[in-house]
Amino acid sequence: MIEQWIAEAKQNSDPQELGMILIHNGVVRATSKDGKSVKGMHLSYDKAKLNFLMTEFGKRDGIVAIKAWINEGTLKAGDDIMYVLVAGRLRTDVLPTFEELISKIKREVVSEEEFS
Repeated sequence: MIEQWIAEAKQNSDPQELGMILIHNGVVRATSKDGKSVKGMHLSYDKAKLNFLMTEFGKRDGIVAIKAWINEGTLKAGDDIMYVLVAGRLRTDVLPTFEELISKIKREVVSEEEFS
């Protein structure tokens, strides 16, 4: 999937506008943020909200591609939670967009419940 996304971003972008591609791969940790043991999580997400965010962030100056995939269901430690790709012109365009998009997905799109 990631290799395909990168190939699509390169193929569908003006080479003068594509200078950086960032990929995020979120993984279920075996410990929670407070240090407790975690066996996994139940994860769901709002597909409409995810699509809205990808469209809105894709309109930003210097951004040429945005992709996201979220693994819905019961996940165990070590499973992939999500992949996010942000591609664009310069670090100053891509990095803040990448960071803000991932934060919004985690806060506004994903609903998770850890279990131990």
